Amino acid sequence: MSKIAFIGLGVMGLPMAKNLVARGHDVHGADLSGTARAQLAEAGAKVCEPEQLDLAGIEIIVTMLPSGAIVKSVFSDIILPRAEPGTLVVDCSSIDLDTTKQIAKDGAAKGLIVLDSPVSGGPEAAGSGKLSLMVGATPEAFEKAKDILSQIGAKMSLFGDNGAGQVAKACHNMIVGITALGVYEGFALAKACGLDAAQFYELCNGAAAQSWVLHNRCPEPGVVPAAPASHDYAPGFAAGLMSKDLGLAQAAAKSANLDTPFGAEAASRFAKFCADGNAAYDFSAIFRTMQTNA
Repeated sequence: MSKIAFIGLGVMGLPMAKNLVARGHDVHGADLSGTARAQLAEAGAKVCEPEQLDLAGIEIIVTMLPSGAIVKSVFSDIILPRAEPGTLVVDCSSIDLDTTKQIAKDGAAKGLIVLDSPVSGGPEAAGSGKLSLMVGATPEAFEKAKDILSQIGAKMSLFGDNGAGQVAKACHNMIVGITALGVYEGFALAKACGLDAAQFYELCNGAAAQSWVLHNRCPEPGVVPAAPASHDYAPGFAAGLMSKDLGLAQAAAKSANLDTPFGAEAASRFAKFCADGNAAYDFSAIFRTMQTNA
């Protein structure tokens, strides 16, 4: 088993770290939140605040942080000055391409092996090690990381050199955001025209309109008991995170000189939804803005 430092114990990071503890690894967790640290300590890990993290003897560092600026700060202030050469660094954050490429370059200069590996699947998959991983790395780095990646996720795909994982995640979530708007507008129209939501769900779930969004984020409360809509739209995948990822997709599109009007519309709709105070709800809560009686 490996000695692992896990930096970032949020909605996704905490269950990911707990999963690694359960698999027998010596996990050293770091986060600013005392509550998150206490929960990981209860699972059997050693915990501390980030500035207190000792990386001596650490073989693998996993980061799961909310923004490129925070990732850059953690790398410059903690990882680069403290990590030993040869340490494997797996950044699972969903961040901008420029930051991803820069930390890989800076890490290589210090003798670190850096991969970007953003994830998809939600907290449940994070806790069971069944995430999908989108990896950007050299083939050699990917080979070195396969063992730990296989314990974080059930699926992993190497898309290219550093940064390719972030591009894959941005494109993936752009599809999810666009699909969500289509599903939710369809449900809003069905409801406005008097259709029974449960019956309409059964139609879509067995026909061409079926999708991951429909099955896992059905927007009408009570239709799918496990869906966030049936629990006052508690996340799940928060609307604020969806908005961030859609913004990253638009930044990638601009960099590629590609017009993505559906992606731009989804980014705009979710940005406004979050600006109106809804960032902490599951992204499926945007359905409430589409109903004629809302």
